Amino acid sequence: MIITASGVERGARRRRRESRRLWRAEVFYAAGLAAFAVLAVLAHAYAYFGWDLRLARLTQSFDPPAWAAFMDWVSFFGNRWTPDALAVATALLFFVWRRRSEAAGLLLSTGGGAILSRAFKALVARPRPSAELVGFAYKSSEASFPSGHVIFYVCYFGFLFFTAYALLPRGSLARRAALVLSALPVLLVGVSRVYLRAHWPSDVLGAYLLGGVWLAVSLAVYERWKRRATFHAEEETAARSATESDGV
Repeated sequence: MIITASGVERGARRRRRESRRLWRAEVFYAAGLAAFAVLAVLAHAYAYFGWDLRLARLTQSFDPPAWAAFMDWVSFFGNRWTPDALAVATALLFFVWRRRSEAAGLLLSTGGGAILSRAFKALVARPRPSAELVGFAYKSSEASFPSGHVIFYVCYFGFLFFTAYALLPRGSLARRAALVLSALPVLLVGVSRVYLRAHWPSDVLGAYLLGGVWLAVSLAVYERWKRRATFHAEEETAARSATESDGV
């Protein structure tokens, strides 16, 4: 096998790019985890912060007609058994469309997010906002920090956002629609959880931090699976071509 100088240079440039990407990812993970850890320790020590109460009351004071129903609808996809059913159904659709890496990546993202959510709720054990502070109490037996709805939305809709960005044709209407429809729930769910008195703003912030870090980890694993699948597919294609050439 003859390796040209240009091939060596391309390989070296690729390794440098991958090294820089890895370094940026490590910085992102470390910063996100550090911020979440500080917030989790403080949330364990304090039932709420002063800015939590001010921001919650400001959010809850915005009450135009039908806004409460809209906020309920925004949170619907994270209620009770809905997240599990939604994640499994979407993974099955990916599998039917022969997108096994996407199916596995989605289950890793949502399943890991659910485990982290339950684990930190038990560790931090922060109470929900009380009726005395926010007008009425949200009915739930779970702890408040971090918001499970927000973590699920980040891990589920965030994964769909990045797969749509990677897989759908650039500039197509389908791609634009998929990006908007997957981004909006992630942006709105945090507001809905505070408006519905289910969480303090710091619960939502912690969930965005934790969910974002886990989503990034899941996407990195998914990309690795994807590269391996593509590499093997290219190898098989090359082998078939070589066999056909030999036969000729």
